[in-house]
Amino acid sequence: MRIDILTVLPELLESPFSHSIIKRAQAKGVAEIHVHNIRDYATDKHKTVDDYSFGGDAGMVVKIEPVFTLIEKLKAERIYDEIIFMTPDGEKYNQQVANHLSLKNNLMILCGHYKGVDHRIREHLTTREISVGDYVLTGGELAAAIVVDSVVRIIPGAISNETSALSDSFQDNLLSAPVYTRPAEFNGWKVPDILLSGNFKEIAKWQEQQALERTARLRPDLLHGE
Repeated sequence: MRIDILTVLPELLESPFSHSIIKRAQAKGVAEIHVHNIRDYATDKHKTVDDYSFGGDAGMVVKIEPVFTLIEKLKAERIYDEIIFMTPDGEKYNQQVANHLSLKNNLMILCGHYKGVDHRIREHLTTREISVGDYVLTGGELAAAIVVDSVVRIIPGAISNETSALSDSFQDNLLSAPVYTRPAEFNGWKVPDILLSGNFKEIAKWQEQQALERTARLRPDLLHGE
């Protein structure tokens, strides 16, 4: 998979993609992540990418020209399955969306900034709008990092034990069961006996029961499909 990210602050994305699973996925050739600075496509000598909004609203707006130029350049090089705009008023991001995106070959992600982007970008240049929650960030870079991390980690080959990702929370609209490791007892707190029994059939039943109970208690909306 190839992911191209368009941003006015590429420095914010250096660390998230330089460590752990995402770094290894790139080293293995499982994923390519390319970060593009929108400022490089501004035409004036000051590399201006924002301007005041029509109508007198407070806040600056990302201009359409440099974004259009960059998107058209990338589209001329390959076909993109989705051109995603990260925005608080987009569709709610969840594990099902991550699973869907992980099956794609080429993704482009546009990070909003300032007050937002010229709405013509959203109307004519992007294909999907995604929100990571009902709150506002200073820009879309951290939100884009969340999407990239959650998508890349479930691409086959990204993690050593691929079955591990299948038992993550939200894969079946359930929270995951509790997990434990050595020592079996610490400070008087014991690991459930069933997990030490070696009876994997019964362990699987316990894990399913725990997942259902935790979901009903902590996130009942998932059981009701909300």
